[in-house]
Amino acid sequence: MVAGMDMVPRPIAVGAEMEALRRFFGDVRWDGEIHEGGMGPGTPAMQGIGRGTVHEIQDGRWIVGDFEQEQYLHDGTFVLTWQLHWVSGWDPEHGEYRASMVDNYGHAMVYRGWIDGDRLVFESLADAAVRLRFTWDASQPDVMLWRNEMAMGDGAWFLIEEYPMVSVEEPQGTA
Repeated sequence: MVAGMDMVPRPIAVGAEMEALRRFFGDVRWDGEIHEGGMGPGTPAMQGIGRGTVHEIQDGRWIVGDFEQEQYLHDGTFVLTWQLHWVSGWDPEHGEYRASMVDNYGHAMVYRGWIDGDRLVFESLADAAVRLRFTWDASQPDVMLWRNEMAMGDGAWFLIEEYPMVSVEEPQGTA
């Protein structure tokens, strides 16, 4: 053995925390309502139609998701396409789930998270001027209820959008 080899830090083991987190993430699609004012004061209500794909990296230590949503006014007028890249997993240094996200608005944020029964919650770190809270609710079979809320500074949370997300089945090969 080479001297000092036992001093080299090793990657963390994948534990029960990641197994618990996996149940909240999969390939999904959704269709629902973005509430009036949800994208800022004076913004109209819109329909959001989206999809997401998820995979694991680094031997299952992190879950990565790429999500995209088209948004339309209720008369069918196209408004925009939103895109998000999400990475989440267990952070043993902090003893909690952590996630990072970047989107096509130029946002880059870090979140802390926890699981409470059938619910997974991620919130912006406390020093964020605009705080976001995302909730995945797995209490219903075959549907993941997802909720996005916002708070300004120390203000109250308000609902931006919520959707029932359904799993996207992988296409079956033909023989």
